[in-house]
Amino acid sequence: MTRHVPARTLAVFTRQLAVMVDAGLPLVPCLEMLAREEPNRALSAAVNDVRRGVEGGAALATAMARHPNTFDRLYTSLVAAGEASGTLDAILKRLATFIEKQARLASQVRSALVYPAVVLTIAVVVVALILWQVVPTFTSLYSGLNAALPWPTRVVIWVSRRLLVIGPVSALSAWAVVSVLLRYRQTSEGRMLIDRFLLRLPLVGGTLRKVIVARFCRTLGTLLGSGVSILNGLEITGRAANNAVIERAIATVRARIERGHTVSQPLSATGEFPPMVTQMVGVGERTGTLDGMLNRAAEFYEDEVDVEIAGLLTMLEPVLIAVLGVVVGGIVVSMYLPLVELVGQLS
Repeated sequence: MTRHVPARTLAVFTRQLAVMVDAGLPLVPCLEMLAREEPNRALSAAVNDVRRGVEGGAALATAMARHPNTFDRLYTSLVAAGEASGTLDAILKRLATFIEKQARLASQVRSALVYPAVVLTIAVVVVALILWQVVPTFTSLYSGLNAALPWPTRVVIWVSRRLLVIGPVSALSAWAVVSVLLRYRQTSEGRMLIDRFLLRLPLVGGTLRKVIVARFCRTLGTLLGSGVSILNGLEITGRAANNAVIERAIATVRARIERGHTVSQPLSATGEFPPMVTQMVGVGERTGTLDGMLNRAAEFYEDEVDVEIAGLLTMLEPVLIAVLGVVVGGIVVSMYLPLVELVGQLS
């Protein structure tokens, strides 16, 4: 099975293929040329296999579907719609734009997570070095004085002496907790519970919901604009939501549409989508521009995510620095407390 290919690499390949198809070049030579020049080995191997499938008489979408890790169902559905309508070049361009926007959104989320992770890692390393190298020097000094030490100093010395035990135990405990949570999330009940908890987290829960809503609107809008039916579009979008709560809400909407309802009413009834999205969907249904309205909603929420992530990082930076300062400063003050008390007694 082909390995996963980075989104930006896939977007570049898709746009190159779109340009070649638009220029009127035959499909098989296009795929052969792109496979030969593609630096990513996983994508090159997948494209080569797709070329062989097309040479054997298979449709492009069918050949791509043999590599689900590279060309997911959304990708192959859009390619199939382009082949059926004779607009493969236009669909490929739209698909490349979609992948680029999704990659940009994912990059923003990753950037928001990298900064606090780096700061916390540096904080742990700095504190460990202080406890390992600096505190023992003070411990030797105070042991020679035979003086009663304040309780903060005793606590720091106790942690310093047991650092080689506390460190590995803490790391193993954290690894065990994360492993249990990941294993629990693989169950349907655990996935629903954890995903609901993430959406309700203070500060970050609202931003996470906007990320999911932007992905929903962009995916469904791209599918509908490419000629995919609303029912198939919702099924594909639900799988791409990557959140059990939203996935269940989309499945409920799809079931009600099958019974004759419009899109906006069941979408609003789930309570999982912002009122602006349901209103824009309602307008799009009445005017016949549902795909356009969904893409506008996606752009709005992508901009909202930009602003909120920038605000979170701006707020998080002084908080993390303050926490680091309190921890390091607390250790330093604790170690100097006996000296302060000794000076006070002598004076």
